[in-house]
Amino acid sequence: MKRTYIEDLKKHIDKSVIIFGWVNVRRDHGKLIFLDVRDKTGIVQTVLLPKHKSIHEVGNELRPEWVIEIHGRVHKRPDEMVNEDTPLGDIEIEVTEIIVLSRAYELPFDKDSEMNLDTYLDHLPLTLRTSKSRAIFKVQMVIMAAFREFLAKEGFIEFQSPKIIGQDAEGGASVFDVAYFKTTAHLAQSPQFYKQIMVGVYEKVFTTGNVFRAEKHSTTRHLNEYTSLDIEMGFIEDHNDVMELTSKLMRHIAGSVKKNCKDELTMFDIADVKVPNKIPDIKLRKAQKIIGEMYEEECSNEPDLSPQHERWISDYALEKYNSDFIFITHYPSEKRPMYIYDDPKDPGYTRSFDLLFRGIEINTGGQRIHDYDALVQKMKDKGLDPKQFEFYLQAFKYGMPPHGGFGMGLERLTAKFLGLMNIKEATLFPRELNRIDTLLSE
Repeated sequence: MKRTYIEDLKKHIDKSVIIFGWVNVRRDHGKLIFLDVRDKTGIVQTVLLPKHKSIHEVGNELRPEWVIEIHGRVHKRPDEMVNEDTPLGDIEIEVTEIIVLSRAYELPFDKDSEMNLDTYLDHLPLTLRTSKSRAIFKVQMVIMAAFREFLAKEGFIEFQSPKIIGQDAEGGASVFDVAYFKTTAHLAQSPQFYKQIMVGVYEKVFTTGNVFRAEKHSTTRHLNEYTSLDIEMGFIEDHNDVMELTSKLMRHIAGSVKKNCKDELTMFDIADVKVPNKIPDIKLRKAQKIIGEMYEEECSNEPDLSPQHERWISDYALEKYNSDFIFITHYPSEKRPMYIYDDPKDPGYTRSFDLLFRGIEINTGGQRIHDYDALVQKMKDKGLDPKQFEFYLQAFKYGMPPHGGFGMGLERLTAKFLGLMNIKEATLFPRELNRIDTLLSE
């Protein structure tokens, strides 16, 4: 007899099955032993009857997280015993045989109990098995799959970018050095240079992978290593083409999460994501004016929005446009990287944008400079030596179309879909100033 996954048990009512999994919960009721057994597809209740003495003896030993093989018969539960709070609450398995595949030590705590974040992160090999964690990372998987699915349908080609680079794309921002090569290399802060080069190959490309930021911060919204979802597309008119594609992408991702993660969204009691056909956009200066008028905080001379400003503008977008998203465009030229295209109709400002989602920036993009001479001059204006970027500049020397793209943080996006307060909850194994698996101070 082949294994049956728990999610398929309803197809086997009154039939014998074999399931594999972990003991999720054990409950004793008089002479009856109930085991909630978990596999990758779900959880089901099993019952060990006292008439099966040898099974009962094994059952008396079992504890949470023991790995077992169960042979049994699937039954419908009586109406008065149905648990409507679980997908398989109307069936149970009468156990006829148990085989212990692996024993577990006594747990340091109930893995589904409330705990502080550091305790949760210190015990990730165990706490990732909780219902909440499993839900978070299923949603993250669906987001990633939807990202790939949408772009493939739009004719984008996926490629893998290197994570060790010679020069960083951000023009001097903090980077991690790699002192192995004849000259100092760095861990990539983004795949920016490589996705622009690949526009010259395939026109429309995307890549996913880890990127690294060496800023010394420890906040609820920053990581030193995160997953970046990046695209770049050629033959655009301006940054509006990139924003239009981004609007379509976010609608697709939101729809996929809603369709494929109903139980997970119910668990977190999260309202449906509001994504209009066209995500609204306003210039940075207008956003700052709104903040001054509505919240009486002067910020018109700032080159960016603070975290509080992002929350206020997101509230404004939800109230005015019924949108959980809003683009902020036209950031000052001096505060954007050297490859960003200046808007000739708005001197001193760029054809760039940030996408805010429920109070936080999740996506940064815009139009890039595609003219070789203009890009070289912009490097010089930023105090950069073009000779250090000769490899990258070859793409522009030999013909590049007008192009643009974005980079988006997977962990921030996941956190906002589920209303998580700390980005580390949406990160499988967080790396930040104070932690690499365990706290660095310990």
